[in-house]
Amino acid sequence: MQKSDVMFRREALKRSATSIAAFALGSPNILPAQSPAHATDFHLKHLLATSLFGTEKLAVILPICKSLGISVIDLWPKIHGSQREELTEMGEDRFLSLLHQHDVKLGCITQFPLGPFGLQEEIKLCQRLNCHTIVTGSGGQAGLRADDQKQAIKKFFDSIQPHWDHARNHQVTIAIENHSKSLLDSPDSLRWFHEFHDQTSRGDKSGLGIAFAPYHLPQESTLLAQLLKDVLPCTSLFYAWQHGKGCMQAQPKEDELMQLPGKGYLDFAPLLEVLRTNQYAGWTEIFMHPFPRGIPILADLNLAAEELQNAKNYLETRLR
Repeated sequence: MQKSDVMFRREALKRSATSIAAFALGSPNILPAQSPAHATDFHLKHLLATSLFGTEKLAVILPICKSLGISVIDLWPKIHGSQREELTEMGEDRFLSLLHQHDVKLGCITQFPLGPFGLQEEIKLCQRLNCHTIVTGSGGQAGLRADDQKQAIKKFFDSIQPHWDHARNHQVTIAIENHSKSLLDSPDSLRWFHEFHDQTSRGDKSGLGIAFAPYHLPQESTLLAQLLKDVLPCTSLFYAWQHGKGCMQAQPKEDELMQLPGKGYLDFAPLLEVLRTNQYAGWTEIFMHPFPRGIPILADLNLAAEELQNAKNYLETRLR
């Protein structure tokens, strides 16, 4: 096991213990109960990230998307992909025509470079393209103590309100990914996000949510499932993505691919049960990062598609 992986697991266990202690009395179950008859009808709404194919052109990616039985894409910019820039280069009309040609829709644009407070024009673009989700990060300071972190998240909600209103008015949701080295980086921070989201939504919870990324959280399926259940009412996107052996350094491809569902150590069944039982209506995105960024997850795109199909099959099997 590599040194970085050992450090990750130690930190995960430490944060897991802290989270369990902080919420030892249990979080209230605010989710509506679902009858088994309705739960059996549940299906994941898959979203395909263009970054999985590096800087390949959309004309190459879209047929692969359809071959996987996925009809909606998540458009990524550099450095992870280049398809957002390709949209600008070809123009909106040609872009929509290309999507129509392949019977694919735009469901999301990922825009970490702009951050949560720089999305005004991107939100307008999304409305024009009938795209209803933008993923970005929270920014802010990471590693704060509990009280300081909670107050920082409260201040985040004070600052995000006009941007939230702007998104809501354009029928777009800003989905904030929990990410390392950011304000939203721990189980506690996600629960506080949900708490303040509930308090400040003004009766309309649309327009702002969470992009739930297991990769950046303790790799313990029971803890992750409970956390997901706690924050599901404001979760807009679920990443089917685990830490595996990480993605921050060069390693054998088989090790790198352990980020995908069914390839690494994480059992996704408890998380999928939360989604199924509560009839989760948001996006699910099978995901991983290659190293370095900007290349396909596998050089042979047919093999890349095969790995993604295997991951999709794994998720569907665990839902039964």
